Amino acid sequence: MGDTSRRGAVVLGVTALMAPLTLALGAAPAQAASCTTQTGPYQKKVEKFLGRPVDGKQSAADCKAISAFQTKHGIQPNYGYAGPVTWGVMDLMQKQKAVGKKPNKSGKCPTNKGRIACVNLTLQLSWIQDGKDLVYGPVPVRTGRDGYETRTGLKKIYWRHIDHHSTIYDVPMPYSQFFDGGQAFHSVGVSMWNPPGSHGCVNMTKTAAKKYWSLLKTGDDVYVYGRKPGT
Repeated sequence: MGDTSRRGAVVLGVTALMAPLTLALGAAPAQAASCTTQTGPYQKKVEKFLGRPVDGKQSAADCKAISAFQTKHGIQPNYGYAGPVTWGVMDLMQKQKAVGKKPNKSGKCPTNKGRIACVNLTLQLSWIQDGKDLVYGPVPVRTGRDGYETRTGLKKIYWRHIDHHSTIYDVPMPYSQFFDGGQAFHSVGVSMWNPPGSHGCVNMTKTAAKKYWSLLKTGDDVYVYGRKPGT
C-alpha cells in the first residue's frame, strides 16, 4: 500500500505507555502519604536488597529507603510497604544482573539470521547480536502489560520514525522502530521497571533506543520470546 496509507495504519495501530496504576498490595492497609509502620510480607528480602539491616521489622529508616525506591521506579502506592510488587521489581533486577554478558546462553534467540534484535520477555531484557556474537546489550526493557502483551515470534522491522508521536495516547515515541503492527522499540522517560508496563511496545531508555536506531535498519529481524511476569 502507499506510504500515506501505511503510515496511517501504523498510527492507528501504534501502542504506547499506559499511566502507572495504583496496585493493590494485599494485606497492606490504607495509609496516608506518610510512611507506613506495617511490616510487609517481603520485608527481609527488601531490606537485604536495599542494604538495610535484615531483621524483618519495619523501621522509619527502612520505610524511607523503600519509599525512595518505589518513587524512583513509579511503584504505587509509594509509602514504603514491602509488598509483592516492590519485591517483584527487585527480584527482576537481580535476575537481569545475573545474566551478565551472556543473554543468549540458552540459544533461544536465533543465531542463523545475521543481525537480529532479541527480546526476552521473561527477563525483560533485549540485545542485538550478529549470529552468536553479542553486538550491544543486554539492556532492561519495559514490555506490554497484562492484556496488552508484546507479541512473540520472529518479526522484521518494517518502518522507522525517529520523532514519532502517538495520536492515540498523545505521547512522544522517539526512535520508534516498528516490527509488529503498532508494536515498536522506542524510548520513554520512565523507569524500565515501572509497573505495570506498556501497551505492547518495547520501551527503552533514550541511550538504548538511540543505539538501537544506529545499529538496526528496515528489514532486520526481531525475535520476541518468553512471558513477562504478571501476564
